[in-house]
Amino acid sequence: MRLLLVEDDPTLRAQLRVGLVEAGYAVDEVDNGRDAHFLGDTEAYDAVVLDLGLPLVDGLTVLKRWRDAGRAMPVLVLTARDSWSEKVAGIDAGADDYLTKPFHMEELLARVRGLIRRAAGQASPVLRCGDLALDTRSGRVTWGGQALTLTSHEFKVLDYLMHRPGAVVSRTELTEHIYAQDFDRDSNTIEVFVGRLRKKLPHALIETVRGQGYRLAPK
Repeated sequence: MRLLLVEDDPTLRAQLRVGLVEAGYAVDEVDNGRDAHFLGDTEAYDAVVLDLGLPLVDGLTVLKRWRDAGRAMPVLVLTARDSWSEKVAGIDAGADDYLTKPFHMEELLARVRGLIRRAAGQASPVLRCGDLALDTRSGRVTWGGQALTLTSHEFKVLDYLMHRPGAVVSRTELTEHIYAQDFDRDSNTIEVFVGRLRKKLPHALIETVRGQGYRLAPK
């Protein structure tokens, strides 16, 4: 899953990036509202962590512009001010959740996981496809109760597909959602990761839809 992190405090931004990357997310980061608006308007993100107190363009304005333009990615608003009116303004502007500074990293991660699940129509933190299960909290993947060992990129591909069971996902879409903007992307490597996953997942759970992409379907 790919996130946009928007925070102007360099120390906090670095801490958040480390925590999010360690949790398995691909992260793009910016420190001002102008660049945040551009990236959120042009790139594919599974969620955004957005500070409201930003230079150049404030976070509330950025959020309103995204929503006015039809950008529907879930947004977690960060605010240093414990004001109910600001929280209301953020939610009315299109925020999906908010978090007041200071906060614990585990809470932010839990809220991000929840936003991504709900945006994909998934209620449970444990995603299932037949006998295949992926626990979004621990990153543990099991088949019939037996743990599977996956590389980080294999997990990212499976995680994205598990959030969209039955949907056809193109190689381009997978590439956009498992790599950060500054990564040297190559959609051909997706075939490699899918091939490795198929060797670890019984019954060919990942189908190839000719000319379109891949689909995860229970057998």
